Amino acid sequence: MKRKCFGNNSVRLFLALWVLLMSGVTASQPAFGQTGAPASFADLAEQYGPTVVNIYSTQTIQSRNLPYEYFFNNEQVPEMFKRFFDLPQGPRQPQNMPSQKRTSLGSGVIASSDGYILTNNHVVENADEINVRLANAEEYRATIIGRDPKTDLALVKIDPKHALHAVTFGDSESLRVGDWVIAIGNPFGFEQTVTAGIVSGKGRTIGDGPYQNFIQTDASINPGNSGGPLFNLSGQLMGINTAIFSRSGGNIGLGFAIPANMVKSVFTQLKGTGKVTRGMIGVIIQPVTQDLARQFKLDRAIGALIGQVTPGGPAEQAGVKAGDIIIKYQGQLISQGNMLPALVAETPVGTTAKLILFRDGKEVPVEVLIGELPEERAAAGGGQANNSLEDDLGFTVQVLTPELAQSLGLDENSGLLVSDVRPGSLAADSGLQRGDLIVEAGTGGDRQVVASAKDLEEVLSNNKNQNILLLVKSNKQTRFVLLKRN
Repeated sequence: MKRKCFGNNSVRLFLALWVLLMSGVTASQPAFGQTGAPASFADLAEQYGPTVVNIYSTQTIQSRNLPYEYFFNNEQVPEMFKRFFDLPQGPRQPQNMPSQKRTSLGSGVIASSDGYILTNNHVVENADEINVRLANAEEYRATIIGRDPKTDLALVKIDPKHALHAVTFGDSESLRVGDWVIAIGNPFGFEQTVTAGIVSGKGRTIGDGPYQNFIQTDASINPGNSGGPLFNLSGQLMGINTAIFSRSGGNIGLGFAIPANMVKSVFTQLKGTGKVTRGMIGVIIQPVTQDLARQFKLDRAIGALIGQVTPGGPAEQAGVKAGDIIIKYQGQLISQGNMLPALVAETPVGTTAKLILFRDGKEVPVEVLIGELPEERAAAGGGQANNSLEDDLGFTVQVLTPELAQSLGLDENSGLLVSDVRPGSLAADSGLQRGDLIVEAGTGGDRQVVASAKDLEEVLSNNKNQNILLLVKSNKQTRFVLLKRN
């Protein structure tokens, strides 16, 4: 049997390669923007650090019982998603003082060379005075151009002495889990602090607002980073750091950033008009659980289940029905139901959006003409609002459909299902709970059946400043809940 062997030239080539490997000569490190880890983040930090600013806001507090004291000192509060820009300065004022000044620290990012700066709404909300410190130590007084509490974004303006170094918006949809990112900000007042990490997840929600689609990262961010940028390795803005998940208020590797695509849309509108206009399709939705997926014969728990369709709204006009599940919106898979509100809100009014519904075991394509969401409305999916309930009493409801009743094991076919109760609200203090079914509402013995949010709102409107008695069913038992409004 003949054996293959290397010729002289092959031997020489093999020896040459072996010598190179043994001498430590390797391929060059990938450059910024490539998939490999860079040898250093220094060039990126040096080039884009000047786009980051420090924001000092001062506000007058009328009561010593500040929000942070409640969240951080109340032992009954469970793990919280803590806003993390607050850093009180100086000694506490005596308890009998009618008001006190509080200075808070945050970060911002220069969005245009003429002095428009993006930050978080919670950094500047209720501020009496806003000061901006640039990376070169120049300081300016800032004015608020517009705020958008629903996305926790705000736009402020300074009048710089020269053109500023502004960021370049990137496409946050292009980010992949595992991509490198860096955060630049001012944690605890330490200016121009750079941290690096990876994208840990996308499409995250943290139960704090209707339009959430956060980028999760393990790049270390701490109090003071709020409002600062999250960059990719090409130096493009991928997000605005806004929140952390923490027991202590410090970083544990769970940071969240508002995606750049959403930031860019809000920035453009705030700069142009000082407010944000959002799209709506006119539905109220809920996430699809495993149990609901089985009930609706969906092979996995994806999509947004429609619990109610606004009469006369865009969705109803397109033939959308309660019990439909939206599994795709404009070609994008709705892997989690809470993705839909943000996607709809970002769609320009007048756009014809393509939806894929799951109905009776089949996929049904529909086209919906996006309407404009009035400012006073903020229901899930851009739908009919019961926001007066949320704003005044601290709870939201949705109409009980036969499909929902069956999936939840309820004998009733009508009523209002409590979909959410805000902690610390009047509803929560009264004992109302998520999952309760409201069947009647009124005052004393004068109660009426409520079959829609409108019915309940009429009861509340007709009995202003009066306590409202609710007849509630839960776990096949009936009880009364008194909403104390006086």
